[in-house]
Amino acid sequence: MSEFKLPEAFADLTDAAAHWAKPTEYQRSTLRWNASKEDFAVLYNTIMPRLDAILSYMESLPVKPVQEEDRNLYWLACAFAEASPHHELYEGSAQVPHSFVAERFVAAHGDVS
Repeated sequence: MSEFKLPEAFADLTDAAAHWAKPTEYQRSTLRWNASKEDFAVLYNTIMPRLDAILSYMESLPVKPVQEEDRNLYWLACAFAEASPHHELYEGSAQVPHSFVAERFVAAHGDVS
């Protein structure tokens, strides 16, 4: 296991979080653009069975202060939400079918967490 921190109840997701839980949309997008069909399947099959527990846990947290391990879990949930369509709908493709090349999209807020 890596040094990446998650709440103890989600320690089994640490390796997935260390790879996917990035603080900015751009960083998570860059991972998606370079992910393989297998990468999407592993993320999906790791997080989907725990998704209800993750969302219930997140819902129970106070807005502030945000603990590092809770913030990391949030970023993992964001990564899952952004990547799961690639597994569910796009047959594991890193590109969205019938769309422009995703790398052309530049978020107006830049690389801000």
